[in-house]
Amino acid sequence: MKLLVTGGAGFIGSNFIRFWLKKYPEDEITNLDKLTYAGHLSTTKDFSDNKNYKFVKGDICDPEVVEEAIKGADTVVHFAAESHVDRSIAGPQIFIQTNVIGTQVLLDASVKHGIKKFHYLGTDEVFGSLPLESKEKFNEKTPYDPRSPYSASKAACDHLVRAYFHTYGLPITITNCSNNFGPFQDPEKFIPRMITDLIEGEEVKIYGDGKYVRDWLYVDDHVKAIEAVLTKGKVGETYLVGGMADDITNLEVAQKLIRMFGKDEDAIKFVKDRPGHDRRYAVDWSKINKDLGWEPEHNFDEWLTKTVEWYKENEWWWKPLKEEAEKLYAKTGQQ
Repeated sequence: MKLLVTGGAGFIGSNFIRFWLKKYPEDEITNLDKLTYAGHLSTTKDFSDNKNYKFVKGDICDPEVVEEAIKGADTVVHFAAESHVDRSIAGPQIFIQTNVIGTQVLLDASVKHGIKKFHYLGTDEVFGSLPLESKEKFNEKTPYDPRSPYSASKAACDHLVRAYFHTYGLPITITNCSNNFGPFQDPEKFIPRMITDLIEGEEVKIYGDGKYVRDWLYVDDHVKAIEAVLTKGKVGETYLVGGMADDITNLEVAQKLIRMFGKDEDAIKFVKDRPGHDRRYAVDWSKINKDLGWEPEHNFDEWLTKTVEWYKENEWWWKPLKEEAEKLYAKTGQQ
């Protein structure tokens, strides 16, 4: 297999490439990444000298760049995206440009070059928000109801990818995943922001009342779900990918972390809420389990602890990124 991976210097993309090169050493991967604030060559340094790996710096919105990068590929795995909700609220335009136009450019090139499989990485945020008190979960038939510029741009991409399947016969698959955590996640994100704050002796920041519920998926489990879809998934299908059976609030995640650091509740600081903050996400991943045999293998508490250890041991990686992340929160009054 010859893969074009977009956004492979980012969090999930780099973990995917690392996994794939190890499990499928004969496959070839081209990593196309613009290296924005969320993409870093330091994330790829442990596999950058692999003979079957090539890095191309470029923008997925540039047809000429994509045209060159896709040559020889038979599979496209599309991670590249602007993905931070707070950034989308502060400046929506780049989310429409990168996520929607970039995806369209990739789809056009994939049709032209006869790509055998185009896999798109979506999000559960396209489905909106569930009531806190309900037991309902998102599934593949849940109506779309995006609430932020970020999720709206991702919803547009889902529909665009399906349209290229129906209109041009492009063999596509889509996964909509829940919130990921693990090594190499930018410290602007919820869990690594709290971990790095605690390492630096700072308070952890919680939006609003902290009762927001998220489904947490360890990144290695997500990568294996993508593998299952690429190797066994049915063309044209969408699969939801989640990591938990039971609800957990943001406040409960924060409490777990402060206990790991020997802190008490005084280490939690409640800050200004995010506009239009979705209350609850919960994912029904029974379809991918039934059809492809995938299920999450990593226990949240155990791998949250291991993620903490990774950030403690890899300050060289996240320290240069932390200051930039906090500038965003300062602008929005969420410090």
